[in-house]
Amino acid sequence: MNPKPTLEGIKAKQQATWASGDYGVIAALIHPMAEHLVQAADLSHGARVLDVASGTGNAAIAAARCGCRVTATDYVPQLLERGAARARAEGLDLAFEEADAEALPYADGSFDAVLSVVGVMFAPHQEAAAAELTRVCRPGGTIALANWTPDGFIGRLFKTIGRHLPPPPGIQPPPLWGDEARVRELFGDRVRQVTFAPRDMVFRFGSAAGFADCFRTYYGPTLKAMEALGEGGKALYEDMVALADEHNTATDGTLKVPSRYVEVIAVKA
Repeated sequence: MNPKPTLEGIKAKQQATWASGDYGVIAALIHPMAEHLVQAADLSHGARVLDVASGTGNAAIAAARCGCRVTATDYVPQLLERGAARARAEGLDLAFEEADAEALPYADGSFDAVLSVVGVMFAPHQEAAAAELTRVCRPGGTIALANWTPDGFIGRLFKTIGRHLPPPPGIQPPPLWGDEARVRELFGDRVRQVTFAPRDMVFRFGSAAGFADCFRTYYGPTLKAMEALGEGGKALYEDMVALADEHNTATDGTLKVPSRYVEVIAVKA
């Protein structure tokens, strides 16, 4: 019998997953989510901002453009390196630091705002991650998140992957961060105000197969699932094409797939 995976083992596997492929390609597609979240967070010039599970720095760069003093964190060094290169190319001054979303190396109340765009939702210990988001934010500060919803397109993509390759036992599905009741439960009385705004990120490809090809090549979770499944990866690929076709709203022969996510804006108690 295989031993139950440890939290450390799960995190190590996650790090390898997000370092595979080329997440920068996917991050470029969803950059508008970060721009919109930063505007919704209403950041002030000079504000101290932390971007948690920053990936290649979408939210961090958007906040830096607003004149904020930004620190971007992630536990995958390769993603931080890509983000730092992007910031240098724009002449932006911000810090990129390796850190675990469940154990942030900052003092209580260090930041005026804490952001995460489809990042912290993938931390395996959701309660620990929520506690850290609120701990490092000052009282009265802003916590702003953009999270995929369980029933949106990307949420359903993860369910599709899970049917072929079940996740480790005991790990809560990441898209639960897109469920209002779950987010309220995670934050509890550490926030005194929280609002939820549903939005859609529209993915545009030439075809459903074009979407599946892109995600199996560049997106770590699907790439690693395909590798683990071997020949069974063909069935997953076919299901991804079918899912994209099912959600397609285009009428011109191309693919336009709205993917529901939620913007969460909370005020630290």
